[in-house]
Amino acid sequence: MSNLDWFVLICTISFIVIYGIYKTRKFNTIKDHLKGGKSANWLTIGLSVMATQASAITFLSTPGQAYNDGMGFVQFYFGLPLAIIVICMVFIPIYHKLKVYTAYEYLEKRFDRKTRTLAAILFLVQRGLAAGITIFAPAIILSTILGWNLKILILTIGLLVIIYTVSGGTKAVSITQKQQMFVIMSGMIITFFIILNSLPPDINFSNALTMAGIGGKMEIVDFSFDIEKKYTFWSGITGGFFLALSYFGTDQSQVQRYLSGKSIKESQLGLLFNAILKIPMQFFILITGVMVFVFFEFNDTPVNFNPQVSNYLEQVRNQDYLNEKENFIFIRDKKRSLQKKYIKKIKTGDSKNLEKEIVQLHDKEKEIRQNVREISDKVAPSSIESNDLDYIFIFFIINYLPKGLIGLLLAVILSAAMSSTASELNALSTTTVIDLYKRNQIEIKSDNHYLKASKWFTVMWGIIAIIFASFGSLFENLIELVNIIGSIFYGTILGIFIVAFFFKNVKGNHVFYAACLSQITIFFIYGFTEIGYLWLNFIGAVLTILLSNIIKK
Repeated sequence: MSNLDWFVLICTISFIVIYGIYKTRKFNTIKDHLKGGKSANWLTIGLSVMATQASAITFLSTPGQAYNDGMGFVQFYFGLPLAIIVICMVFIPIYHKLKVYTAYEYLEKRFDRKTRTLAAILFLVQRGLAAGITIFAPAIILSTILGWNLKILILTIGLLVIIYTVSGGTKAVSITQKQQMFVIMSGMIITFFIILNSLPPDINFSNALTMAGIGGKMEIVDFSFDIEKKYTFWSGITGGFFLALSYFGTDQSQVQRYLSGKSIKESQLGLLFNAILKIPMQFFILITGVMVFVFFEFNDTPVNFNPQVSNYLEQVRNQDYLNEKENFIFIRDKKRSLQKKYIKKIKTGDSKNLEKEIVQLHDKEKEIRQNVREISDKVAPSSIESNDLDYIFIFFIINYLPKGLIGLLLAVILSAAMSSTASELNALSTTTVIDLYKRNQIEIKSDNHYLKASKWFTVMWGIIAIIFASFGSLFENLIELVNIIGSIFYGTILGIFIVAFFFKNVKGNHVFYAACLSQITIFFIYGFTEIGYLWLNFIGAVLTILLSNIIKK
């Protein structure tokens, strides 16, 4: 990185942290710390909700997901707008009316303490794991690409987040997230247009989409009803709906964002703002990943985007790898030549034969990449990850963006990591203080005591997240890993809330034992079947509802 990149990176991150601390220096009560003084307007809420979701994983993994699998991942979000409408009509009015700090407070008012505690613990487990992943994601990628020490990076990111989360609580998170969203979206938009401008002169956006389609990247909607497929229209509109309903309606990291609203209307407008922009934003990030794919159709592409894999296999002179690399370069150059011919023949309509040849070469490239991953798994140390999907976008940033913009894009990644992790730590701390610590205190303590406890629990969860991150490893794709962890728990939690809202005859014991059975069943389904993870949200919720009504009888 150049000195200019370092300057942009350090200034951007420093400004966000210092600004958040400065603006929240006068917030000294538990209400201010956990609810942000209930002063947030709809725009602040909407941007804060979006920034909470937009972790570094979003900007590292989603373009890699699009590069590898195409636009189909957008189906994941098809159920989100409907879920947001339900939350605005049902969840938000109840939470505001009862003046709760956490979603789980409501469950004790409706059922009993053990049901509240169960839901809170399920949330703490899955969100605690997710917080570690949101720190690990940018750290492992940046350490590999830039040669920084992984442990130091994890510690640095974690400490930065802890500092401004402890300093300002919910208000600091909300305020800084507005700046972070501006940095994030500015960086992504600039990058998108740079990619388009870097394509050969005779390739416009329409031609680029055509080429992406040949590579199988433009299959947006899949109407097949196959529950083992991860992303289809039906898994998105059903499983995605239940996941979004649970995430935005019961996950404290989201609930806390709109509980800071100064009125029900402001909270509702903030969430609706997110519902309107979420799918377009994800579509834009995915299409950016697709454009990266098209860009690499005309530029040198490594056989594996993780430089640790290539460097190690080159150093040991693994012959199988060297053979595969040579073959890959031959196919890559041949495909590049065919692509240039294809563009010229698009206008004439005489391009079908070339399309078939290009598709065949795409398939051979995929095969070679998979072979290299298998070679790496066999001969490389376990510390070297053969999976490279999460490295694609950062590889492009480091190697092809101009000076200054590299620093901005790295600031985007770190800002996203900080915003998401701060929200998670804030929510974890709030839930621990309100639902576990304060609720189980025999003697009522002062407001200042719980304020200090909240800050100490933030530090505790920050340290736990750093520890999780230090022992983390890459999954097939990090954005999928986060969603899988959530899907394992979200269905059961959502089922408890649906019973609470709509089944007035069901009591605490009924839903408690139903939720326990449902969660055990979900663990079994995930561990021993091939059902797509989005369906776990639907199954968990329905099981909890049905079992609670059966136990009631």
